[in-house]
Amino acid sequence: MTYCVGILVKEGLTMIADTRTNAGLDNVSQYKKLHIFERPGDRMITIASAGNLAITQAVLSFLSEGIENPETGQVETIWTQPSMFKAAQLVGRAIREVYRIDGPSLEKSNAGFEITMLLGGQVAKGRLRLFMIYRQGNFIEATEDTPFLQIGEHKYGKPILDRAITFSTSITEALKLGLISMDSTMRSNLGVGMPIDLITIKRDAIAHDVLHRIEPGEPYFHDLRERWSAALRAAHKAIPTPPYGG
Repeated sequence: MTYCVGILVKEGLTMIADTRTNAGLDNVSQYKKLHIFERPGDRMITIASAGNLAITQAVLSFLSEGIENPETGQVETIWTQPSMFKAAQLVGRAIREVYRIDGPSLEKSNAGFEITMLLGGQVAKGRLRLFMIYRQGNFIEATEDTPFLQIGEHKYGKPILDRAITFSTSITEALKLGLISMDSTMRSNLGVGMPIDLITIKRDAIAHDVLHRIEPGEPYFHDLRERWSAALRAAHKAIPTPPYGG
């Protein structure tokens, strides 16, 4: 299982991903799920992935090495896309190409074809944008009304973001809330775990602002977890007792 979240606010973008991959209780591994394609001043693109690891790696290989455009016959990569919208279309094409090659055999063996990706960033002369791309290759985009997108095991972290995130939230607060949502997910699902990779991108900077990996035992994240737990206990104790019953 996986949990990844992207939060797009007025000031910029933050994306956070865990690194735990498991194929059963006795087969737990660690793989990077937050992938960076950065050329400062030209493009700052990041992709978070959830689903079948082999499918994810094949899609990323197509994005790096190239995939033929059926309309022009030219081989295109993530580095040649002139906008984030075109980059999202390329990711969709790469997913469909992997399905064309591997999908039928996976489904025949009941393995399924599972992949979802978050694509965020900015290409020079374009806007900072955030997309969620589905296994069919189509996608949706984050908006001012819906400024965050999640993939993987999202249900435990969603209520926190629903209550607290708006487009006007500062990027540092967005990062903090994203980490709280990650902590809530990790507490409720053992398939999501550390280390945690994170990135923040300021709008129009065309370069990352913060790129960091949180390892087990890191003081700030440990303190965040303890403070959030204490705050929740204090909050529910401060609410009056229900006036029901005898």
